[in-house]
Amino acid sequence: MSKPESLVLFLFVLLLLAHLLGALCVRLRQPRVVGEILAGVLAGPALLGRLEFFPRPGTHHQPALDFLYAFGLLMLMFLSGAGIHSLFHPDDRRKIVWLTSFGTVLPFLIATALSMSLPLDSLMGPAGHPVALLLIIGISVSITSIPVISRIFQDLQVMHTRFARLVLGVAVVEDIALWAGLAGALSLARASALPWSDITKHITVTVLYMVLGLFLVPRVLQWLHAARWNPLARMSPVTQVVLLLLAYAAVAELLDINQVFAGFLAGLAASRNSSFTQETLDSIAGLSNSLFIPLYFALVGYKLALINALSPGMLCAFLVVACVIKLASVGLGARLAGFPSSDALNLAVATNARGGPGIAVASVAFDAGIISPAFYTTLVAVAVLTSQAAGAWLSAVLRRGQSLLSDGPGSEAAAERAPSAARTDVPSGHAGATARIPGTHRAFVALNLMHEDSKGRQRP
Repeated sequence: MSKPESLVLFLFVLLLLAHLLGALCVRLRQPRVVGEILAGVLAGPALLGRLEFFPRPGTHHQPALDFLYAFGLLMLMFLSGAGIHSLFHPDDRRKIVWLTSFGTVLPFLIATALSMSLPLDSLMGPAGHPVALLLIIGISVSITSIPVISRIFQDLQVMHTRFARLVLGVAVVEDIALWAGLAGALSLARASALPWSDITKHITVTVLYMVLGLFLVPRVLQWLHAARWNPLARMSPVTQVVLLLLAYAAVAELLDINQVFAGFLAGLAASRNSSFTQETLDSIAGLSNSLFIPLYFALVGYKLALINALSPGMLCAFLVVACVIKLASVGLGARLAGFPSSDALNLAVATNARGGPGIAVASVAFDAGIISPAFYTTLVAVAVLTSQAAGAWLSAVLRRGQSLLSDGPGSEAAAERAPSAARTDVPSGHAGATARIPGTHRAFVALNLMHEDSKGRQRP
């Protein structure tokens, strides 16, 4: 008599492996996300999945796994949005414009132009929409990971520097623009069999949803928080934030908009609302980084194990081309902005980290049928490898005793001579660590794509 499948036991093993392998990767100076994805691969059908009590793909447990996968992605995007604060110091705006114009727009245009001249059959998913695929390729080449690069800066104790402020400022503009592009790609893929009038309508609804969610809802939240009849504002601010997230997601579902945008916009709204304290957001981040986000990345690895469609040739080609385009474009923008060659190289390598958002783009595009299984695997691998490379490069620069930016006002060298109040408030490596960046009026949450410290604990 065979033993029944146990979803609870599977989740226990999956979460345990995700934290253990994640902690091991941190000790090896690798991104925690690598260990979490590896945990899902180990739990796949080729290894631990052979055990009788592990759920089989497609069984009645699949809806529960799909929910945890979707909710983990929702929380990842919420925390990414919640980590965006006022990062645009007046002295940096011109340089951020240069870096964004050449580091985001130029790679996007080059990648899409090159792709138009290549056969795309091996990259295209069942949706069969070449324009949507071109958008995904351009986004995947251009995107920068806010959570991963934030954690790298935190670990290297440079979050208080102008270098961190510049990179995060560019990443904020990039992510907002590229997520809007992803919305267009999803609209095209879902409406591939519809007339252009319906496609235009769906894109317009998506843009309106993003604009209203970005500018109108935060003002409404301020009014609701001040209302005397609102007991949640005083009794349970965490519940208020969770309800905000679910409201964004519910409206997105009703409008047939991918909920990844709901999470990102809800995080932006929460970060811009002064009524939500940092303690409230850190409480949500603590649970998400301990449970939902590790499970999400583990389930990404589990899906990779089920697909088993790695193409080494495709991976090597896309990795080289994407990195060359991104590094050269950002480097050119940095040089035109007045940075010396060494600074331009450091900025280029830092913005080349794709991390969680890169994996999220791949997941959303694959679920929508825009990309093939082999290309999905390629995009996930590129996101992980570029994040590893960014951390290793910046760490090596600092170990050589060099600054990430040349000596001058706001540089790393100048920051080292600055008062200790400008430094991170929490030691590097701790979850929820906060760093006050010069020129900002709020603390920036170093969101933990790689989550807590090596012991998996949060520190006050």
